[in-house]
Amino acid sequence: ETCAHLPAPENVEVYSYNFQSELRWSPVAVENGTVLYTAEYRTGSYEHWSGLGCALSPLTRCGFPPWLWRRRWTILLRVRAQLGTLCSPWVLTPPFVAERNTTLGPPRVSRVSASPGSLLLSLSPPFTPEPGDVLQYLVSYWENSSSPTAKKLIESNTLFQIGNLKESTLYCFRVQVQLKIISDQWLEGQQSAPECHRTALS
Repeated sequence: ETCAHLPAPENVEVYSYNFQSELRWSPVAVENGTVLYTAEYRTGSYEHWSGLGCALSPLTRCGFPPWLWRRRWTILLRVRAQLGTLCSPWVLTPPFVAERNTTLGPPRVSRVSASPGSLLLSLSPPFTPEPGDVLQYLVSYWENSSSPTAKKLIESNTLFQIGNLKESTLYCFRVQVQLKIISDQWLEGQQSAPECHRTALS
């Protein structure tokens, strides 16, 4: 099926954050009428294009349906614009693999308990882990002084202690998550904002 005379959508890209993904594009400008958009997908192993659930929609985004929430699938997407009997060429995205292309946000620090020589941190991952996921947390921490030197530790539990600290001293930390993906590589998340807590006095 070929039709022409309508510009193609531009800036077509997949936005993916914590494995929640959607296809986005810039609107096609016309003088009269409402441009409608149709988005389709196919997997890397299958030649047939299927509807993404956004056919003839005025919106310039289309969320992935639940059956495409597969982290390791290679997914190709395309979108085109239509206005009455006019339509644009299809615009294709590069192959998308969520496990490689999503952005992981920072973990949530749900609780900090101060002792004289340590801080006990309780974290929540930024996404819901799947069975078999291997996560680890990178922690940078430093004394809140005029010339701080950051130390680092790696933890695999969501409840852990930063130890060997001075008592009654203000310490700051940032945390980021790493998710183990294929072939011993790690997908690294964004760092949390610095958070500061004072250790207790013995």
